[in-house]
Amino acid sequence: MPVPLPEVLVSSDLADRRVLVVEDDPTVLEVTVAYLHSAGFLVDTAVDGFAALAAVHRARPDIVVLDRMLPGIEGLEVCRRIRAVWPIPVLLLTALGSTEDRIAGLEAGADDYLAKPFSPRELVLRVQSILRRSVTSLTPESPFELGGFALDPSARTVAKDGSALTLSLREFDLLAFLLKHPRQAFDRPRLLREVWHWEIGDLSTVTVAVRRVREKIEVDAADPQILRTIWGVGYRLDPPDVA
Repeated sequence: MPVPLPEVLVSSDLADRRVLVVEDDPTVLEVTVAYLHSAGFLVDTAVDGFAALAAVHRARPDIVVLDRMLPGIEGLEVCRRIRAVWPIPVLLLTALGSTEDRIAGLEAGADDYLAKPFSPRELVLRVQSILRRSVTSLTPESPFELGGFALDPSARTVAKDGSALTLSLREFDLLAFLLKHPRQAFDRPRLLREVWHWEIGDLSTVTVAVRRVREKIEVDAADPQILRTIWGVGYRLDPPDVA
């Protein structure tokens, strides 16, 4: 029986973007695919971890919607393997609702997550939001250098001391935002609004992203000298050569 769908906004700027949905529950898979199709996306599917990695290699989707609980290879490991090779955004679906489980997904490299049961329309909106932030802006931003960092916002690349950094979508957005606002302290709710564009959300999302960025820019992530914690406030980026 066809899945009844409410109206879903089709975004012309995202027309024909390819989404890989990895889900072993036939009902969830059917509904998710139907909503994404109705929003104008091309959709591929996989029902286990091995098939997911093969589909990523074959189809090179623009985003992966990935269930955490999968046969074959579980979702977190699939996410890690994707992040290790391809700069493809990952939206993780999880039936595990604890903060620790959500943190585990973010630490595996997921750019965003949705807890089951979720609204299919919200999933479409999340996919659209992630993809818009992963494409080059129509108004290019000029590259700039600061404290050993070379940031090209339009190309979405950043290097430190001449070496390119491999960052997830959200890690890039976080570092880019802080590089544009050096020596300014931001609390986690402000970063959640500015970087994730969430008015309400799990603040541990920011904590995990900060930790992952530190692992890639600090000499010693346990003793950060660039991305500092300002106790009682939040975080501040101190590029080495900024007076």
